[in-house]
Amino acid sequence: MDEASGLPASVAAAWGRAEPQRKGPQRGLSVPRIVAAAVQVASTDGLGAVSMARVASDLGASTMSLYRYIGAKEELTELMVDHALGPPPAPEAGGWRIGLSAWAWGVLRRMRAHPWVLQIPITMAPITPNSIGWLEFGLAALRDTGLTAARKLDVVLLVSGFVRNDATLSINIAAAAGDSWAGKVMRNYGPLLAYLTDPAAHPNVRAAVAAMAFEDDADPDVSFSFGLERVLDGIQVLIDQQA
Repeated sequence: MDEASGLPASVAAAWGRAEPQRKGPQRGLSVPRIVAAAVQVASTDGLGAVSMARVASDLGASTMSLYRYIGAKEELTELMVDHALGPPPAPEAGGWRIGLSAWAWGVLRRMRAHPWVLQIPITMAPITPNSIGWLEFGLAALRDTGLTAARKLDVVLLVSGFVRNDATLSINIAAAAGDSWAGKVMRNYGPLLAYLTDPAAHPNVRAAVAAMAFEDDADPDVSFSFGLERVLDGIQVLIDQQA
C-alpha cells in the first residue's frame, strides 16, 4: 500500500501504475487473473462463497500467495465490482438526456448480469479504472448543461442511486420466484390484497387492485423506464433553473 495516498498496490496495478510485490514461485498469478477467478466463484456459487482461500484453491495456488497480489478481501471485492462493470460504451450523441439514459441502462445491464454486485456495500467513492470510466461517461453527458461541477456529480449520484435501487428490487423479486412463500405471494398479490384489506380502511389500495394496477408492470424494463424518465424530468427542471 502507498502510505501517502492509502491506495492499495492491487488497485494501483489495475491502473497500470504499479505492480504488487511478488515473492516466491507463484509467477502464474496476477491481479486480473485472481479477480477473474473470484468473479467466477461469485457468478457460480454466490458472493458468500468468495474467499481468498476458495479463490486460491480454484487457481491451484496457496492462500498466502494471493496476499502477495491483493492485500485484503475488501480490495478483492472492489476489484470484482470493477471487473463486473467493465469499461463504459462510447459516449452517446444527442444531448444530455440521451447520454444519461444510456449511462443508466448500461449500468443496469451490468448489474443484472452480475447481481452479486448489489450485495457489496458502497463504502467509498469510486477509485478503480472502470468505475472512474463510468463516472467520466456520466459527467460527459452533462457537459453542456450549464450545471456546476458539483451539481453534475450530484446528478450522477442521483441517477446511480435510482439504478441501484431498481436493480436490487427487480433482482430480489425475480430471485423469489418459484415455490417459496414470497414467490407465491407475488404471483397472487392482487387477489391477496383484495382478500386482506378492508374497503373502508384501505380504499386507495382496493381501487388499485380493482384497476389491476399491480399487474401492469410485470416487465421490469417498463418500470425502470418509467422511473428513469421521471428522474430525468426532475434533472431537466434543475437545468432550466440553472439557465
